[in-house]
Amino acid sequence: MTRRRLGTEGLEVSALGLGFMSFARSTDADERHSASALVGEAIDLGIDFFDTADIYGPAISETLLGQAVKGRRDGLVIATKFGNPLDRATNPDARPIDGRPEYVRSAVEGSLRRLGVDHIDLYYQHRVDPAVPIEETVGALKELVEAGKVRWIGLSEPGPRTLRRAHATHPVTAIQNEWSLFTRDIEAETLSIARELGIGIVPFSPLGRGWLTGRLRSRADLTGRRLEHPRFAEEVFDTNVKLADEVVAVAAELGAEPGQVALAWVLSRGEDVVPIPGTRHAAYLRENVGAFDVTLTPEQAARLAGIAERVEGDRALRPGAIGAEARLPDAGGS
Repeated sequence: MTRRRLGTEGLEVSALGLGFMSFARSTDADERHSASALVGEAIDLGIDFFDTADIYGPAISETLLGQAVKGRRDGLVIATKFGNPLDRATNPDARPIDGRPEYVRSAVEGSLRRLGVDHIDLYYQHRVDPAVPIEETVGALKELVEAGKVRWIGLSEPGPRTLRRAHATHPVTAIQNEWSLFTRDIEAETLSIARELGIGIVPFSPLGRGWLTGRLRSRADLTGRRLEHPRFAEEVFDTNVKLADEVVAVAAELGAEPGQVALAWVLSRGEDVVPIPGTRHAAYLRENVGAFDVTLTPEQAARLAGIAERVEGDRALRPGAIGAEARLPDAGGS
C-alpha cells in the first residue's frame, strides 16, 4: 500500500483510508462481527487509516470501530469528529452545532471512551460553529494536543478564511471535504489555501455516494437516506445516471471497475490527498484498493473533467443537516 503524508506535523497514513459511517445501525453481535472482519481485511490490505465520528449512530460507529481495533491498535491511525451534540433529539436546548471549548472537552472524553483508546490520532471539528470564533474551538483542541489526548487536529468543510484563522491558532493537519468526479467545490478556493498552508486533504464521498460505482441504475436500487438526497431525486436521476455512465465507459476501456476509475482520479489529484471511501463489504474494499492499478490517460482524464459541472441536484441532503451531509456558512465570513 502506498503511503502519504498529511500536513507538516509528521502524520503518515495509507494512501487510502476506510470510512466507517455505514457502521451505525446497532452494536449487536452481527454488527460487531461484520465491523471486526472488515477492519481485519483492511489491515491485511495495508490500510491503517480509519475514519468515524461521534454522531454516526449516534455513538454506534465509534463503539464498533473501537471494538474492532481492540488488540491491534498499534500502528493504526484513528480519526473521529465532534461538533454535533448527541442529545439533540431529546434535549430541546441542544445546539445543532457546538464548537464551544467546554463542549470540545466533553466530546473528546466520550469519543475516547467509546473507542477504547487513550488518544485520538486525528480529531476533526465536524462542522464549523458560526456562533463560536474558530480561535476558541481550535484553542481547546490545542489544549487536548498538549494533554496527549489528541495527536493531530483537523476541520471538516471549513471556509477558506476560517481555515487560515484556525491554522494560525494551531497547525491544522488535514481538512475533510467532499471531493469526487461529481463534486469539485473544494477546487474553487479551499484547496489552494490548504496547500499553501501545508494541510492535507481527506476527501469524503469520493465515489459520489455510490453514483460513481456504476451500480445505480434506478431509484429501486436506493435505500435509506439516499432516497431523500437531491442528487437521487426522480427528476434528476436519469441525467445523473448518464453522467455516471461516462465513468463506466472509461472503466470499460481500462478493464477496470467504475469505482476504481473514480478513486484513481481522486488519488491523482496530489500526494497530499487521502480519500476515505466507506463500505460494509470486503469485496468492495478490495475493489477500492485496486484503484492503485488504474492509470488514466490524459484524454480519459479530460473526458471526465467536465462531469461535475453537469451534475444535477444539490450535494447536501438539506440545509443545516448534520454529519457528512452538513454544509454551513464559513464562520470566517467568506
